[in-house]
Amino acid sequence: MSGEGVPPTVNRCRVCDGEVQECLDFGRQPVSSAFVDPDGGGAEVFYRLAVGFCTTCTLVQQLEEVPRDAMFRVDYPYRSSESALMRKHFEQTARHLLESELTGPDPFVVEVGSNDGIMLQTVADAGIRHLGVDPSRDAAETARDKGIQVQVEFFEEASARRIRAAHGPADVIFSANTISHIAYIDSIFRGVDALLAPTGIFVFEDRYLADIIEHNYFDQIYDEHFYLFSIHSVHSMAERFGFELVDAERLTVHGGAVRFTVARTGARRPSAAVAELLAREQELGLGEAVTYERFASHILRTRDELTALLRDLRSKGHRIVAYGATAKSATVANFCDIGPDLVDAVYDSTPEKQGRLTPGSHIPVRPPQEFAAPYPDYALLFAWNHAEEIMAKERGFREHGGRWIMYVPDVHIV
Repeated sequence: MSGEGVPPTVNRCRVCDGEVQECLDFGRQPVSSAFVDPDGGGAEVFYRLAVGFCTTCTLVQQLEEVPRDAMFRVDYPYRSSESALMRKHFEQTARHLLESELTGPDPFVVEVGSNDGIMLQTVADAGIRHLGVDPSRDAAETARDKGIQVQVEFFEEASARRIRAAHGPADVIFSANTISHIAYIDSIFRGVDALLAPTGIFVFEDRYLADIIEHNYFDQIYDEHFYLFSIHSVHSMAERFGFELVDAERLTVHGGAVRFTVARTGARRPSAAVAELLAREQELGLGEAVTYERFASHILRTRDELTALLRDLRSKGHRIVAYGATAKSATVANFCDIGPDLVDAVYDSTPEKQGRLTPGSHIPVRPPQEFAAPYPDYALLFAWNHAEEIMAKERGFREHGGRWIMYVPDVHIV
């Protein structure tokens, strides 16, 4: 998928300064969370979505950085609490931390990218000192309305030092689906170093590179996911900044993720899971160019088959919509050239997205209450990671003869 006939550019790894080999190019893409006002007003921001892997530390990373203020604005629309699945996941996560780590006389937890407070709600209800750090003012206000303490800013070394001065050291620094978003990861680790207690842990959850490649989750590659983490790359990254990867737990959310646990070097004994997953990644060839060449071929085949299917169904007079105006759907829609000529609308439960148009592709976003008025013939499921939850909620669609269109791991109709 890399450009042909173009002289190669030597890209350097954002962590170890090794050479980054370009392997995937999704072309011109919009900011995935920048939904468009149908009445106009404000130009869209586009960039080249290209990905490479470091030949030294194996870290997979984007080659062009979208300014953080363009992605994580005050009106950032994503709300974790919109999904019952994620509410349950984060309640369980919080209870695990409360039982295993936040057990001292006056424990303190900081969450990086706290969004609407979905995880910290359980912590706050338990009376534990906490602080969320999130640059989105609107999401922070939602959390504050629940009684959660939130600081509206980006987490980095400077903000971490201010938090340490005001609140003392953190026993746990937690983050979910956020650390991979942050290109300046050196400042993140310096901030963790400044804020974390000597025996504390830095726990972060993120999509897992092995799952993305094995299951063709190519739409997990979009502007916000600047890095795609593996056990090997996080292990190397932690060492570079004076830390140690001490645990790695596989998760089922988002189609496959890992909960990484990092501690100061020598503070804790690494679990057997770290060595086991490192060995598994070597078998998968996550540091080899041929692995990404096969992945690129799979992506191109999926694009061609999906667009052919949609055009064929449309030519036969079928009405097609989409479900889930997710951030990752921006990659699919724009890479596959799916617009309102193929898909009438996309239905999404987030109020902040409704009445607007999807980034780049300009498909109208409507509330799910309108999905049945009337039911379409086919629905392209962008939110495939919530398939079970959505299909159960919309079982009337199937009862009326509707069919779901899926594109991972391959294009098929359910």
